[in-house]
Amino acid sequence: MPLSDCKFIDLPKIEDARGNLTFVEGMNHIPFDIKRVYYLYDVPGGSDRGAHAHKGLHQFMIAMSGSFDVVLDDGVNEKRFHLNRSYFGIYICPMMWRYLDNFSSGAVCMVMASAPYDEGDYIRDYGAFRQAVGVK
Repeated sequence: MPLSDCKFIDLPKIEDARGNLTFVEGMNHIPFDIKRVYYLYDVPGGSDRGAHAHKGLHQFMIAMSGSFDVVLDDGVNEKRFHLNRSYFGIYICPMMWRYLDNFSSGAVCMVMASAPYDEGDYIRDYGAFRQAVGVK
C-alpha cells in the first residue's frame, strides 16, 4: 500500500463546559473493526518505539496525552506525523514500516488494531520489509 493511504483522521469532538468528549467507532470513523486496544506510556525521553511493519494489521494511533511523532515508510518514501491532540489520530495501513519518537514527558499513545496480537504478522527487519514490498 502506498504511504498516501496512511492519513490523519479527525474524530468527533463534543465540547462542553464540563469537559470535552471524543469517541471512535470501528468501520465508521476508522476503516476497520477494532479487535485490540493497547497503549504506550512512561516512555523515557530520547527513546523510540516500533521499528517494524505488519503484514496485515491495520492500526489507528492517538496521542491521548502529551505528544510524539510517528514516522511511516513504505520502502521508498518516508513521512513524519506529529500527534498532539486526543481528537485526531493517524491511520496506518498494512505493510508500512513505522517507528515512534520525540515523546514528550507524560505522553500516552493509544493504538487500536484490527486483530489480536500475532507475532507472525510482524516484520522486524527493515531489509526484509523492503524486499517484501518489492524494493531493492
